[in-house]
Amino acid sequence: MSVKVVHINPVGEVIFRRHAASRTIKLSVRPGRKILVSYPVHVPFREAERFVGQHTEWILGQLERQRQVSPYPENIPFKTRYHTVLIVRGGLKTTVRQKGFEMVITLPEAGERTGHEGMEKVTAIMTEIYRWEARKYLPGRVMELAGQTGLSFGKITIRNNKSNWGSCSHRNHISLNLHLMKLPGHLIDYVILHELAHTRVKNHGPEFHRLLDELTGHQAARLKAEIRKYSPHHLLPHLNQET
Repeated sequence: MSVKVVHINPVGEVIFRRHAASRTIKLSVRPGRKILVSYPVHVPFREAERFVGQHTEWILGQLERQRQVSPYPENIPFKTRYHTVLIVRGGLKTTVRQKGFEMVITLPEAGERTGHEGMEKVTAIMTEIYRWEARKYLPGRVMELAGQTGLSFGKITIRNNKSNWGSCSHRNHISLNLHLMKLPGHLIDYVILHELAHTRVKNHGPEFHRLLDELTGHQAARLKAEIRKYSPHHLLPHLNQET
């Protein structure tokens, strides 16, 4: 068997395997966005390459389905605020190996991640990473911004919310969503300042918006529009976070 790896636009890297056991050209998209083509020894490579071009739309559709199953890339290290995470394949079950702030999540080769079970495992692991980071970062940042603005608050709670980024109770207890850790730093600050503003004004009336605009350096409208592009449970990790 001979193997050749070729980059073909717009689908990306394609692995061609010329195999004596193959009877026809076969095309598949494996977990991890791996595109494989097997073809018989009597078929010229150019014909196998043309076969890929003829099925470009199908390949792109399969790649999009994989992207929707899990937003986290495989074989490409990505950074959270404190960790570097790498998702790879190999072995018989899902495992997690951590050394300091470097983490490797190994998934089964058999395609577990293409179904709901694999997606749930990766999501659960990443949720715990973000929970740890939120507990480490957010309380201190709230205290910093409260000190800068002269606003006071009660307790801080970290939650895994499906919709809202944060809330402030009538006793000025602030609850923050752990998925804030996926946002760039200036949007984390915007959410915190929003909740700190509620320690003084409990509604969303004109007085509240004037205060929030003042706290954000008159950038409240722009920041509000920007954060609307994000949703806690439909959000890629912010790979190059600002602090």
